[in-house]
Amino acid sequence: MTQEAGHRGGLEGQALLLAAGLADLAVSTVGSALGTVRGLLRRSDAEELAAEAEHELVARGRLVLDRYAAVPPAHLEILARRALARRATGDV
Repeated sequence: MTQEAGHRGGLEGQALLLAAGLADLAVSTVGSALGTVRGLLRRSDAEELAAEAEHELVARGRLVLDRYAAVPPAHLEILARRALARRATGDV
């Protein structure tokens, strides 16, 4: 498909090109990942690698949950605690 044909299609043509590009990227990524997995399965320490990968994924999962699932403290609550701390030290 040439640039002229892409311009003629407008948004539909752009969407089709984007979808085709994403599909190609997904296929190449999956193919690469499968090759890597096959190589790992041939190793003698595959069980240890799998256990290490599991621990790493669990740690990453905890980090993600801590980052996105934790509710930040209320802004006014933080201000009130700071004011109490200043009063306690006499820095009013």
